[in-house]
Amino acid sequence: MKNLFDKYRTQVVLGMQWGDEGKGKVVDLLAEQCDMVIRYQGGANAGHTVQFDGKQFILHLVPSGILRPGLTCVIGNGVVLDPESFLEEIHSLESEGFEVMPRLHISHLAHLILPFHKFIDKAKEASKAGQKIGTTGRGIGPAYSDKISREGLRICDIMAPDWQDRIRTFMAVKNRQLGLYDHEPLPDKEAIDLIGRFRGKAAGSVTDTRRFVYQSRQEGRRMLLEGAQGTLLDIDFGTYPYVTSSNTTIGGVFTGLGLNPRNVDRVIGILKAYTTRVGNGPFPTELTDDTGEHLREKGHEFGATTGRPRRCGWFDATIGRYAVQVNGVDAIVLTKLDVLDNMETIKICTGYRIGDSVFTEFINDCSMLAQAEPVYETMPGWQTDTSDIKTYRDLPGPARAYIERLETLCETPIETVSLGPARSATLWRAVA
Repeated sequence: MKNLFDKYRTQVVLGMQWGDEGKGKVVDLLAEQCDMVIRYQGGANAGHTVQFDGKQFILHLVPSGILRPGLTCVIGNGVVLDPESFLEEIHSLESEGFEVMPRLHISHLAHLILPFHKFIDKAKEASKAGQKIGTTGRGIGPAYSDKISREGLRICDIMAPDWQDRIRTFMAVKNRQLGLYDHEPLPDKEAIDLIGRFRGKAAGSVTDTRRFVYQSRQEGRRMLLEGAQGTLLDIDFGTYPYVTSSNTTIGGVFTGLGLNPRNVDRVIGILKAYTTRVGNGPFPTELTDDTGEHLREKGHEFGATTGRPRRCGWFDATIGRYAVQVNGVDAIVLTKLDVLDNMETIKICTGYRIGDSVFTEFINDCSMLAQAEPVYETMPGWQTDTSDIKTYRDLPGPARAYIERLETLCETPIETVSLGPARSATLWRAVA
């Protein structure tokens, strides 16, 4: 296969739905062609799954490129880093024989998640009567809240000589906040011990990643920028308030790394061949019948981070087109086409009906979206096992017709099709 990075030196991979589109596999595949894989936002609430050599790896903080020997990986300043999850993930990777720390660079400006943030996350969710977000409880929102309110703790703070005093000061403020929830103060020792272990493991990897990434680009290194979650979970452009706490769309690249918009050469969007979401919030094409259960079981639609069953529904083209517009998507990777192999007919949502009006563009307002009835067009299924197909032209005619219809509706070329989790189960349509 032709190396896509020969022409596009800096590329972004991001999700176009509510996350869980299969970005981990795509990043792993493209990582074979580049020099660096860089994570720019989110936290340990993300779960990128990669499968090869009969094993499955689930990564939450470390970029998926770490599974490719020799690649440089970066965690940018836009990430909120949980030291506990980080240490567990590094241990798991090293126990499998992967060299991690010498290849990993961590931004000194990234904010930290401490046990306090996780408690607040769960307490806030439990206190909501009728509008639960469905968070993972990993402390992501409270950590970003601290960042925005200028009360956060950054990695450069805990790398300073007086780091223990800084943690004590931070915990004194946070323990006063815990009193609002009738919770006993958390001991300083717990946070200090955790940060001490993190310092011992990560100190040699902490650096000014903005400068490092910029210099790497100037030197011509091929870079893949890895997003977490998906477009509809963006804090600004998603289905607010049922969203995550960071910018999962293209803007997160620039604030989360310090690159400028002219530094990105190509944006690759990942779409699932149907639609899923985890957590609460409106979902117009959701299927609560046997078809939805079939998609869940055949697609193994259970959260990589939480294990929660994902809500499943038909493909929503209004979402795909919206994500193309917001992110400037140049090419689409369509994943999990094989999950539809047994379907006699397949539906595609092309718009929403609300009252007497039909909308063909995505609706952000959740109060309106909750009233939306999907407008469908129906296509014939192919009822053929596609798992062993090696080229795009060998796909059944109805499968190609379905892909090409999605391509038309989303107004962007679908260049790659994934037929399962394995690296080999991928059709590179551009070179078919």
